Amino acid sequence: MIVAVIPARGGSKRIKNKNIRPFAGKPLISYSLTAAQQAAIFDDIIVSTDSDDIAEVARDHGATCIIKRSPTLSDDYTGTTPVVRDAIEQYEKLSGSKVTYVCCIYATAPFLSSDALLAGYHQLTQAPAAKFAFSVTSYAFPIQRAIKIVGEGVEPVSPENMGARSQDLDECYHDAGQFYWGTKRAWLDQAGMFKAHSCPVVIPRYLVQDIDTHEDWIRAELMYRAYIKDNEND
Repeated sequence: MIVAVIPARGGSKRIKNKNIRPFAGKPLISYSLTAAQQAAIFDDIIVSTDSDDIAEVARDHGATCIIKRSPTLSDDYTGTTPVVRDAIEQYEKLSGSKVTYVCCIYATAPFLSSDALLAGYHQLTQAPAAKFAFSVTSYAFPIQRAIKIVGEGVEPVSPENMGARSQDLDECYHDAGQFYWGTKRAWLDQAGMFKAHSCPVVIPRYLVQDIDTHEDWIRAELMYRAYIKDNEND
C-alpha cells in the first residue's frame, strides 16, 4: 500500500484555523488533497487531525481516511515524524493492510503539484539506498556571505567568504516544506531526513512559500494568484 499522510492540527496559534482557512477561495488543506488525488498513486489519502472541523473539510475535499490524533501528539512541540508513525500504525490496524511507502504532505502547501509528488516517489524507489525523498529549494542569495547584527553594527558569519564571487560558492538548498516520501521502515525507525540516504527533489523558488505568519499568508496568496494568472495566459 502506498499512502499519503497529511498532518493537520487544529490548534494553530499565529493564524487561527490555518489549515482550513480560505486561501484564494478554497480551504488551504484542499490544495494538498487535490495534488495527492491528481498524482493517482495513493491507495489512501490520510489526514491526521485532532479537529472535527478539519476532518469534515478534509473528507469534503478528497481525504479517504481520517486518523484521530491524540492530545499528546497535538501540542506545539510534537514533530512530524511521531505523527506520521502514529498514522501508519493506526491505519494498518484499521485497514488490515500493510503499508510500503508513505508520503507526508503538509497541509500548508498550495503550490504543491502532482508532478513533484511523482518525481519524489520515483527518486525514492529508483535509488537503491534511499530511505527518503523530499522537496528542497535553493537559497536566493549565497548563504556563505550571510551577515549578522551585532549590537548596532554587523559582522559576517564567514569572513573568509565575503570577497568570493557568487559563482565560486556552492549553491545551497533548504527544506521546501511541501512533502516527504519515505519507506515505512524509515518512518518507523526514525531514520532521519537530512542525511545522505535522502534524495532531494528540487522545487523552483517561485513555487515555495512558508505560511507561518499573516505576512506569509498575504505573500503566498499574491504569489499564487500571479502564478495562476500567468498559467491561464499561456
